Amino acid sequence: MLSSQLNKKIYVHLFLTAAANLIIFLGLAYIFEFDKFNWIFIAIFGAVLSLSLLIVYYVDLVVPIQKVLTQIKAVLTHRKYKKIFSKRTDEIGIFAHFFNEVTDSLERVTDELEASRRVSGELKTAGQLQKELIPILAPKIDGFDIAVKNRQAEELGGDNLDFIKVGNSTYFYVGDVTGHGIPAAIVMTMVNTLINAFAEIYDSAYDIVVNTNRRLKSRIRSTMFMSMLMLKWNGLTKKMSFVGCGHEYLIVYRSKTGLVEATVSGGIALGMVPDNSKIVKEQDISLSTGDIIVLYSDGITEARNMKGEMFGIDRLKELVGLYGGLGDAQSIIQNIAKDFSKFVEEHVQEDDVTLIIVKRLEDGAEGKASVDLKQERWTDEPEKD
Repeated sequence: MLSSQLNKKIYVHLFLTAAANLIIFLGLAYIFEFDKFNWIFIAIFGAVLSLSLLIVYYVDLVVPIQKVLTQIKAVLTHRKYKKIFSKRTDEIGIFAHFFNEVTDSLERVTDELEASRRVSGELKTAGQLQKELIPILAPKIDGFDIAVKNRQAEELGGDNLDFIKVGNSTYFYVGDVTGHGIPAAIVMTMVNTLINAFAEIYDSAYDIVVNTNRRLKSRIRSTMFMSMLMLKWNGLTKKMSFVGCGHEYLIVYRSKTGLVEATVSGGIALGMVPDNSKIVKEQDISLSTGDIIVLYSDGITEARNMKGEMFGIDRLKELVGLYGGLGDAQSIIQNIAKDFSKFVEEHVQEDDVTLIIVKRLEDGAEGKASVDLKQERWTDEPEKD
């Protein structure tokens, strides 16, 4: 139904049109003697009045509505449309204003979608570049069997890991940057670059960590930092050592006893203080044939299941003890990953998860350390021996 305002406007236009036609009719009747030609004048008056009313109706109602409908059709058929500018305050004016508001909203949404697609594409590219920093294959180190699992919570992650061989030494580490997304990815990239550069200069994990921290601290925000646990294997002396930077526990499985040790990594996260040289220290780890070192990120220990229960360090130690006696590192990591996945079920992954298994073999033995680190699935569902 038309509003009273629009009805009133139409009625006024029709009344004025009728009045104008009546005045014209009376004037013509007076001039041409109405008594002689009354039927002619009546017919003319009726025709002119009807035509005038139709013109008023068409110009004041049909044309504006047709104009709005034309633009609506253009929008619906994805053709170019124009805004409707009207000073009317009746329903047609409101209709035109509503059309303009809707098309403005559509334009904003379209711009936002386009920007979202562009950002999504850039994030995808950045994520791919970040993944390139993670080695495709774990290195083959005489006397060791290595397996790795890594899964990011988002396109850009904060977990970092790498294997660096320099001469007779091999460094491998796991790190975890605070937060997720672009800031975490940038810090992760910076740390990766610094560590690789300093590994070519210094011959100890301690010096690499201290100098990485010194360069990193001056280049990141005070709220950003990265915990890390780095191992160093000296191929000449056959000794393993580690440096902790506020990163969880170092887990060691002893094959002779079946016991699982969890040692606090110690130290302080990279980027928290300008100089960490008096806080971190390099410590030796005694390893026998069959012993296993487990490196992980807190995305595993802090993961929750559908009941809200946290996975925790004790469950991880229990799984390491349960599967530590399996034949190779790959079997161990697959079974741990399988049980971890069963625990979290369908709970949303809130953090990046990284797990590294390093198994000591006999000197000269070649492990199966050519495992692809970029597996699409977290588990391959193997059965326990």
